[in-house]
Order: sequence, then structure tokens, then C-alpha cells
Amino acid sequence: MTGPPGKLLPLVAALLCGAVLAQAAQPSDSPVKTSSPAVQTVAHGPLSGSPIPRKPSGPGPKHQGPKAKPAVDDWNLTKHGKVLYLSFDDGPHAVWTPKVLQILRKHNAHATFFVLGSEAAKRPELLDVERAAGHHIGNHTWDHPMLTKLPAAKMRQEIFSGVKSKCFRPPFRDTNAAVEATAKANHQRQVLWDVDTNDWKKPGAAAIEHAILIGARPGAIVLMHDGGGNRAETVAALDRALTKLQRQGYTFHSLPC
Repeated sequence: MTGPPGKLLPLVAALLCGAVLAQAAQPSDSPVKTSSPAVQTVAHGPLSGSPIPRKPSGPGPKHQGPKAKPAVDDWNLTKHGKVLYLSFDDGPHAVWTPKVLQILRKHNAHATFFVLGSEAAKRPELLDVERAAGHHIGNHTWDHPMLTKLPAAKMRQEIFSGVKSKCFRPPFRDTNAAVEATAKANHQRQVLWDVDTNDWKKPGAAAIEHAILIGARPGAIVLMHDGGGNRAETVAALDRALTKLQRQGYTFHSLPC
């Protein structure tokens, strides 16, 4: 339909205005805009048209299976079959500890080092090397005293000043109920040994090797030393003994310290 230009323009304007008002009355699907995109995302999900979906800010649904039990220290040392637990006291020593570590690495063996706090303070890097190689560290007091001969406060100081560990070994096997209770108060289990090689007496490499071999049995803890003096005999005996024990089917683990 046609008409004079003056009458047509008001009619078109009226039609356009009505269409705009009708569109404004319909609900909108767009998210409510706020000053915080995080609130926007949490309330309405990812913005429409976003090329990369956003990951939820919180953790996903938890697995509904049985809950994992907390780790428990396994001190049933005999249940693992032909396993020996090698232990070394009085280190770390600048010369002999690296030589012991070399022998252990050669035989794919792990051990436990009961270190003195005073020696560890001089050579903390050797403790890092021991841990990196898979060995464990135990507390052997600060300065190797006879603990039962000390006043209670001094005995406590010696134990509490040692390295942090789950395990404690009293020097000279000198212990009593008070020593063990003090170690427990420091959250450390007292650990002694089954096989004493007496290597500190320097009886010769053959005697040390014999002591290891004759004492070997599943779950036994073997005592040797990597500090406190020249340990050349211990290093030589260790190499020979591990070679023979491996042929017998033994493996060598760290204590759960």
C-alpha cells in the first residue's frame, strides 16, 4: 500500500517501536554480568562462545572405592624371606662412607646409617647422598656417649640433638628403660642388632667377612661401622660377603627408619 510520504513515515516508526518493545519483554539467556568473572563462571558455567572450555576451579568427584590405609612401619623383618638389614654406625666419614656407598651400589644393596649428629653437622652433603641412593638414616646421638652414665638432662640432650629419624641406636648398646623411653619421647624407635661383626676392633677383613656370613639369616640386622677410624677392613669384607650372600639368594634392604 502506498500513500503520501508524510503519512508513511509515522506508520513505519510506530511499527519499529512496537517490535523493539516486544523483544525487550522476552527473557534473556545471557549470564548476569558482574564485576567478577569468577562469580560469573561459578554461577552460570563457561561463557557461551568461548573456544576453550574452562576447567572447574575445585577438585573433581572423589573416587568412591575403599579408602587407602595410612602407611604403617613394617617391623616384621622376617616375613620378607632372605633379606638382610645392613647397618653402619658412627659416620658419616669423609673417606670411608663414600667407599661403603660404592660397595653397596655395586651390589644393588640398601642399608641404614646410624649417624652421629656431630659428624653429620660437618658433612651434611653425605647424608643427602645416602638418602638419594635409597638408604635410610638413623640417630646415633650427638657425640657417642655411654647414655646410662649420664644425668637425665644430658642423656636427653644427646638423644634429642641427633639427626631426625624414626630410629635411634644407643652407642655401645648401652641402654635401659630410661634411655628407651627418652628415645620414644623423641618419636624414635630403639633399634639394636643381631649380628655384631666387631669390625671396630679391626680383626682383619677375613674375620669380619666370616662374622657376616655365619650370622646371616632372614631378617637379621648386621652391625658394621663407616666412621670412627680406618674402615678399610670393613669395606673389603663387605664386598666379599655381599658377593657370596647374593649367590645364596639374599637381598639387602634398609630398615623402616
